[in-house]
Parts: sequence; C-alpha cells; structure tokens
Amino acid sequence: MTDEQEPDYRFTLANERTYLAYLRTSLACYAGGLSAVQFLDLGPARWPARIIGVVLVTAGIVTTAGAFRRWQLNLAAMRTGASLPVTRLPLMLGATIATVGLIALLLSLWR
Repeated sequence: MTDEQEPDYRFTLANERTYLAYLRTSLACYAGGLSAVQFLDLGPARWPARIIGVVLVTAGIVTTAGAFRRWQLNLAAMRTGASLPVTRLPLMLGATIATVGLIALLLSLWR
C-alpha cells in the first residue's frame, strides 16, 4: 500500500476547478433540456422536444455523477502518486450535445 501524501495545493485547486466546470456544464444541460421541452416549437407533436429535453437532462445527471467520481479518483491518484485515471466523460458530453444539436437543427429546418 502506498502512503498518501498531501498533493501540491495548485493541483488540488485545479482538480476542484475542473469539477466545478463539469457542474456548470451539467447545469447548462438541465437548463437546455427544460427549455427544449418548454419552448422548442416543432409543430403540434411535442414528442421531439420532450425527447431532446430528456436526453439533455439525463446528460446533466450523468455529468454531475461522473464529475464527482472523476474528482474523487483524481484526488486519490494525486495523493498516492499514481497516474490520473482516464475518463470518457468529455467524449460522452461532446457526442451527446453535438447529436442533440444536430437533431434539433434538422427538426427545425424540416418543420
């Protein structure tokens, strides 16, 4: 077992800033999802807006949970001197937001 050491405070603060950035992103997903359901006018059928809203709010929930887990794993790695763990959270976020944006754009143009 490796002894834990207090990491340089700059790395700890950078880890916290990254965590807070993910939380801001998750809040944007929540707001975008709720706004899509409320304001996206795609005609009489409301299901496209609801699907977009559900996907964005779900992405926000996954981002919130993933950000906390990433913060924990990074802090543990810094304390033990291990390599920082690999994460797929940015890829998931980018792919989800790009896909939802493209679908919303296509539905808006199709209308």
